[in-house]
Amino acid sequence: MIALLGEIVAVGTSMIWTVSALSAEVSSKRIGPLSLNVFTMVFAILFLSITLWIFTGAPFPLYLDSKAILWLLGSGIMGFLICNYCLYSSYIYISSRFSQLFITLSAPTAAILGWIILDEHLTLQECMGILITLSGIAMSILSNDGSSHKIKIKLPIKGVVFALIAGISQGAALVFGKVGMLHYQTNIPQHMQHLDSFIPISSSFLRVSIGLGGFLLIALFQKRFTVIKKSIHDKKGVLTALLTTITGPFLGATCALIAMRYSKAGIAATLLELTPVFIILPSHLLFKQKVRWIEILGAVICVLGVSLFFIKL
Repeated sequence: MIALLGEIVAVGTSMIWTVSALSAEVSSKRIGPLSLNVFTMVFAILFLSITLWIFTGAPFPLYLDSKAILWLLGSGIMGFLICNYCLYSSYIYISSRFSQLFITLSAPTAAILGWIILDEHLTLQECMGILITLSGIAMSILSNDGSSHKIKIKLPIKGVVFALIAGISQGAALVFGKVGMLHYQTNIPQHMQHLDSFIPISSSFLRVSIGLGGFLLIALFQKRFTVIKKSIHDKKGVLTALLTTITGPFLGATCALIAMRYSKAGIAATLLELTPVFIILPSHLLFKQKVRWIEILGAVICVLGVSLFFIKL
């Protein structure tokens, strides 16, 4: 059982992230992406702070240096401020089912930026993974015009652009976060090495805090605090925002770390990318969305393309 623990948790995490995507779609359509982001950031900071307090004795990260803060700042801006805002906005226009396809672009984006920033060379297999992932997305979002036989995007362009930015920015956030955690690790004193296990949680706390600060600034400049205040009275919107937080930045992220720890990294990372497949059926049942066989095939191809980044053939 222990030998399969990582794989089981990884598949479970993809299911958890499916719930997060669906609940975020409901909440975003009710209270708007800005209010949703503010609520999820506040909830996430609360949960992360309590977790750190229980396991490290302090409700906030310890031993951060300027380099770690700088990289994690960039990761928070890309991963929570830009990615989350664009992702939740895309749900309004193209639904979470199609948006999650674009999130698979985070893997090739991370691979390209890892090559540029960390000198992690791209292999031929990884280049093939990029092409296959893009092909899967294209199969899902393109349609044939029966009258003129022209290929066109069947989804609203605005939603596609939001989802595209979300996928790319998440890939950048992963790389920036990795560099930040490497700097963070070197700054922990020798006698406090037990805190190594909580570096991802501490890093998430800082990234989420940066995201919250960014969204509050947006609300200030756009004079949207009144809208956010009114959103509090939408009980379904707030409850689905809470569910989004638990299944996304808090529980989902924690389970992903467990999966990576107890399974081979390549297998775990691939199983963690199953959300675009898992989300098809509940989207059909909950939102009555029509699903074409080519869309299912496209989602599967996306996952296969992502797997080439992690499983060495």
